Amino acid sequence: MTFLNNSGFRVAILQLTVTANKSTNVATAVERILMAKINGCTLAILPECFNAPYDTALFRQYAEVIPGGKTCNALSQAARLNKMYIVGGSIPEICDEKVYNTCTVWDPDGNLIAKHRKVHLFDVSIPDSTCFKESDAMSAGNTLNTFQLGKFKIGLGICYDIRFSEMAALYRKQGCDMLIYPGAFCTEIGPLHWSLLTRFRAMENQAFVAVASPARVTDSSYIAWGHSMIVDPWGKVLGEATEKDMDLYRDIDFGVREKIRQQIPTEYQRRTDMYDTIDMTNKVNN
Repeated sequence: MTFLNNSGFRVAILQLTVTANKSTNVATAVERILMAKINGCTLAILPECFNAPYDTALFRQYAEVIPGGKTCNALSQAARLNKMYIVGGSIPEICDEKVYNTCTVWDPDGNLIAKHRKVHLFDVSIPDSTCFKESDAMSAGNTLNTFQLGKFKIGLGICYDIRFSEMAALYRKQGCDMLIYPGAFCTEIGPLHWSLLTRFRAMENQAFVAVASPARVTDSSYIAWGHSMIVDPWGKVLGEATEKDMDLYRDIDFGVREKIRQQIPTEYQRRTDMYDTIDMTNKVNN
């Protein structure tokens, strides 16, 4: 693994073209992970629903067991062979007859070290634009999930989760240095909200934020915006893809985050006597 003087690492955001062929999608992901390794990356991030079309009518058809399914087996092997951390975007997961939109995380030994089920389901109805109801086909997760990459703590969300600042604030309270959201914003909403939300989550939580989208396929039933990006804690875009099939490689220096938190110490200036964000996860699960 490659670290930058113990202050950071190189990350790859893999903006893949998703087809109707699961085997092809997974094979492409494995190839691009290898290229990320060759380019010196410690962490590779895949898009939301990278192994299947983003279509409520197809989620159950493409769903597989985690971690025993073919996609997880391929990601585990890719992580182990390349000695990398992999955030496996998301895939449709089947568990107890329910389907979830689930992100997996693999360490350089090929172990599953985190799993995040999308907490906020994408149910929207915008007249003359986007109508989509994820809850018709999927169930929601109910936990916040993090993992350690060396000394750095990373929080996980999926797509629509990024709209909910309370969730990101809880990750900040848990000490996260970075937030990752595999996502597939549509071409109607993406132009206004994708970059704006990513920069806000980074700026308000003084953390790096990475968002990983599929590449745009104009003849699909759901057209992704693309524009995967990584943003620093100041809200500055460090790298942004176009809508096309492509990868981003960027070095992340967490020393920048420490300087920003010292210069604008919002963590210690919150008026918790007046307001606070409370983690109810344990109460939900009990």
